[in-house]
Amino acid sequence: MPTSYVHNMNMPSTYRRRRIAIFIVILIGVIGAIVTSGALPVSQPAMPSDGSQASSNEPFASAILETLPIKGRATKTDYSRDQFGGGWSSLQGCDTRNIILHRDLTDVQVDESCNVTSGILNDPYTGKIINFTRGSGTSGDVQIDHVVALSNAWQTGALLLSPEIRVLLANDPLELLAVDGPSNQQKSDGDAATWLPPNKPFRCQYVARQIAVKQKYGLWVTQAEHDVMSNILDSCPNQRLPTK
Repeated sequence: MPTSYVHNMNMPSTYRRRRIAIFIVILIGVIGAIVTSGALPVSQPAMPSDGSQASSNEPFASAILETLPIKGRATKTDYSRDQFGGGWSSLQGCDTRNIILHRDLTDVQVDESCNVTSGILNDPYTGKIINFTRGSGTSGDVQIDHVVALSNAWQTGALLLSPEIRVLLANDPLELLAVDGPSNQQKSDGDAATWLPPNKPFRCQYVARQIAVKQKYGLWVTQAEHDVMSNILDSCPNQRLPTK
C-alpha cells in the first residue's frame, strides 16, 4: 500500500476531494481482498468496489445476529489502543480520519495535505447539524467513532486476531462513523447493552453496523448485547447489514 506522494500546492480542491473519494474505494477494496482471501476468521460477501450502501441483496441484520456466538466478555488484561495499531493508517498521504470525514460530511473542503478543513455533518448519533472546522479548539467537535468500541472488540474475540487484522479492523470504513464528539466521549467503550445513540431513528442502523463488524471479524456478543440488539431490530425487521 503506497504511503506517500508529492503534494501539489496548487491542486484544485475539487481534484483533492475526488482523490480522497478514490482512496475510500481503494481502502474498501484492500480490506475486501483480505476478506475474500480467507485471512479473516469468518467469511461474508465481499464489500462492493464502488462502496455502495446496503442493498436488497444484503442479509437482514436480525438473521445475522442469530448466527453470532453468545459468550461472556473475555478479560480486558493486556488491552490497549496500540493493540489495534498506534493510530490511524495512511493511504497515499490521507489518513483514515480524513477519509471518513470526507465520506460522511457534505460541502467538504480539503487542503493540500489531504486534511478535511471544513464541512457539514448531519450527526447520526444526535440528529443535529454540526458545522465542522478544523482547528485546535474545534476539531474535536466531530470525532471518528469505532462503532464496535475497540476495547469491546478486544473482549469479544479480537484478542485472538493477528495484530495485522486488528489494524484493519480499527481502520475499516465499516467500523467507522464521523459523529458528534461529546456523544462519542459519552459512549466511551460501551456496547449496545450500555449505550445507544440518543437519536432513536438511527438505532436500527447502529446495531446493524455493529452486527456487520462482529460478523466480519469473527467477534461474539454477550447475552445482554444480543438481547438489546434483538429488541431494537424487532422494530425494523427489514433492516439490512451495511457494506461500508
